[in-house]
Amino acid sequence: MIVEPLELGEEGALPGPLLTELTELYASNREFQQLSGEFPDPDDIRPEQVAASLADELAQPGAEVLVARSAGRVIGIAVTLAHHPDPDDPDPWIGLLMVHSRDHRMGFGRELTEIVEKRFRALGRTGVRLAVLDNNRKALSFWRSLGYAEFARRRDLRLGRDCVVLRKPL
Repeated sequence: MIVEPLELGEEGALPGPLLTELTELYASNREFQQLSGEFPDPDDIRPEQVAASLADELAQPGAEVLVARSAGRVIGIAVTLAHHPDPDDPDPWIGLLMVHSRDHRMGFGRELTEIVEKRFRALGRTGVRLAVLDNNRKALSFWRSLGYAEFARRRDLRLGRDCVVLRKPL
């Protein structure tokens, strides 16, 4: 697996072929899209919607979007935040980690998570947090299997959805 920061093209645009692959990645995770409500129609996710979503992520201070590839194709994405918007929160966050549905259960999610954790550890960070929608049982099971433990329960800042906040010491 090769993981690289997302590079925007001229005028802040994503290169067309990459945007096509990222749109396919997002669309392949229909169940998650349906739970999250991020896109109006989880059966019709458009490139311009994905581009806008990623631009919103990158507009946050300390945000980074990492694109994971294997055998030359996009297999996953991770969105990280160096600092949560809450100034009392000392940990970096994983805002999104998604693997293409065709590649589920092949270890790519675990590997991408390890890469993200290693990057934070190299920066001297001592823990990492993330929030999972409380109705996303598969994601909760995945994160717990990687050593993340429930830290708190709260509503997300953007859409007010019930979430479980998980933390893992690094």
